[in-house]
Amino acid sequence: MIKSRTRRRLLIAAGLVGGAFVVGGYLFYRPRDRLRLPAGMAAPKGEAWLTAWLRIGADGSVTVAVPRQEMGQGITTALPMLVAEELDCDPASLAFEQAPVDSVYANATMIADGVPFRPDDHGWLARLARHSQYKVGELLGVQATGGSTSVRDGWEVMRRAGAAAREMLIGAGAARWGVAPGECSTELGTVRYGNRSLRYAELIAEAARQPIPGQPALKNPAQFRLIGTALPRLDVAAKTNGRAQFGIDVRVPGLRYAALAQCPVFGGTLKRVDAAKAKAMPGVLEVIELEATSTSAAAVAVVADSWWRAKSALDALEIAWNEGAHARLDSAAQRALYANLLADGEARVYESVGNPLVELVAEKQVVQARYEVPYLAHATMEPINCTALVKDGRCEIWVGTQAPTFVRWLAAGAAGVDRDKVTVHIPFLGGGFGRRTEMGVVVQAAAIARRLPGTPVQLLWSREEDIQHDVYRPMAMAQLRCALDAQGGIRAWHNRIVSQSCTGGLTARLWPAAASDLMKDKTTAEGAFDLSYAMPHRLVEHVPVHQPVPVGFWRSVGHSYNAFFVEGFLDELAHSAKRDPYEFRRALLAAAPRHRRVLETAAQKAGWGSPLPPRTGRGIALAESFHSIVAQVAEVEVGADKALRVKRVVCAIDCGKAVNPGIVAAQMESGIVFGLSAALYGEITLKNGRVEQSNFPDYDVVHMADCPAIETHIVDSGWEHLGGVGEPGTPPIAPAVANAVFAATGQRLRKLPLRLA
Repeated sequence: MIKSRTRRRLLIAAGLVGGAFVVGGYLFYRPRDRLRLPAGMAAPKGEAWLTAWLRIGADGSVTVAVPRQEMGQGITTALPMLVAEELDCDPASLAFEQAPVDSVYANATMIADGVPFRPDDHGWLARLARHSQYKVGELLGVQATGGSTSVRDGWEVMRRAGAAAREMLIGAGAARWGVAPGECSTELGTVRYGNRSLRYAELIAEAARQPIPGQPALKNPAQFRLIGTALPRLDVAAKTNGRAQFGIDVRVPGLRYAALAQCPVFGGTLKRVDAAKAKAMPGVLEVIELEATSTSAAAVAVVADSWWRAKSALDALEIAWNEGAHARLDSAAQRALYANLLADGEARVYESVGNPLVELVAEKQVVQARYEVPYLAHATMEPINCTALVKDGRCEIWVGTQAPTFVRWLAAGAAGVDRDKVTVHIPFLGGGFGRRTEMGVVVQAAAIARRLPGTPVQLLWSREEDIQHDVYRPMAMAQLRCALDAQGGIRAWHNRIVSQSCTGGLTARLWPAAASDLMKDKTTAEGAFDLSYAMPHRLVEHVPVHQPVPVGFWRSVGHSYNAFFVEGFLDELAHSAKRDPYEFRRALLAAAPRHRRVLETAAQKAGWGSPLPPRTGRGIALAESFHSIVAQVAEVEVGADKALRVKRVVCAIDCGKAVNPGIVAAQMESGIVFGLSAALYGEITLKNGRVEQSNFPDYDVVHMADCPAIETHIVDSGWEHLGGVGEPGTPPIAPAVANAVFAATGQRLRKLPLRLA
């Protein structure tokens, strides 16, 4: 059966690749022009664009157009550094601005990363699939931030933009002096010829008239002077002095405010609303009914001259809902369903090597365990919001978003205008984590503004609406079985996972007609089918399940739960083999030197094996995600009241070479705290079709007083291994903490959030 399934999926994959090849057409043979200026892109007076990626001002300033969205991950510094390195400009002259929405800024790398192949699979089919997906990404022109791809996608093009601008400036200087460009050089914002020099600012007019070189020469990394240094972040000043604008800060003339209530039961509809009392309240302009769409639930919105008045009037509405078919949905029933599917659900094979099922029967020492995780909300600190204006056949949107291309597409439909009539303004994001890839609030805001033409409206969800109508990290369950050989190594491994599909969920919301159960979703099994541990016989499969609860991308996606399953179970195997958990993993990584070095670094820096106080344990975990390898050691103290106190986390990361080591360390800290909140507190449960949690008192996060001491150690493996850093810090922390609890107490925790019995 496994061979049959594998063959069928190979044919499906080949068909998809072939289709992508046809769709891509000539794009496979002709590189996309990623330096061209978008139509209508004009520079302020006294400045000039040199490619789509940077402009230079008369004061010598270099402003870089950042094509991804800043949500705390530091890309408004890291990406300008790529340009500045090749441009040879003074780092003090650097500034940034959000790039407009245009296909030249498309993130094709994010699309290419979605193919269901191991990152170390460089066979013909994997290479063809990645290339096909990349070209499809170019064709679609989707501008989006996700998958820890910002630096990886920008690595070549933004360096090339800087190098092209440098050659254009050299050409302008050489023309002025009447010499050959090859006789000139650049240094810290100047073009030089012998003892003569001209500042870039003096050459911008002539440089802008130079042709944009298609393939400018790039520096050898050995020549880098800026990349690899901890340049201070360019967004810090604005974020500390109040100048930074987030979506919730948007204020346009005549702004009105909207609050809304959505059907509390998934899939329910509005039965009736009595708005008489609300309409009589001060400042209320309109009460608007919103039908359910593929992106959002049925809702009622109140528009007023302040959000508080809108919310107060909303509370005065008398609303009746048709709760629909899912009014009895509850978490206990879901868990029972998942357990049944683990036993006999139809699975998709993601990896099958050797004869694992035969070996599991033949071997005497078989270990097995079941792990599970709940749904999780994103709980971004900035509440979900969007400002919209529909006027004279046009629509303007102000929203902190991870996918501005999607905003333009869906806002156009909701506002009743053409896509090219939609202008998208993108402020800073007060936390994204995948949540701001979703378009529900955009569609709602545009629909409300359409009902009030000429009036800008800011729709702001309450925290309760956000927690209870999120697009959640999936609930997941896994059954793991392993046969150990006589030496205590892994002979056979079988991992069977049950969850909903994040990619399928997003596709169904954005393009319902394109949703298909035929598509394998890499995110369901990532971090499970692509392990580097030695396992001669292995089978990893996933059972897809459909539920009315909407699921989507959550920081580190499938890695967030598969790392917990895998690394927790590996600890159990070490215990069964009577081996030290660190040494057990290390032995399994003999053929994976990068992974082994990261594991060794974390263990050594943490003082693995050294004495600890009573009721304190160390746990270790390793996870590769988004082309980076991260190991973490957690020290956990267990109180007499069974409370868990994470005192210290030591983290080692190999992301290739760090573009900005300071940002890498900050992102590891961020990912650890985010993952720790989920490990200790995060849980979304359902009863009577409703989410039971509503705000931070019952959906807690790590507080500053409880944050552990965090150390980050960067393991350098060179520029050829460039990996992401926004998400890889999250997956190892939950298993590291769970394993530390076992070391301290002897109690194995296989369910999140972590709670001692």
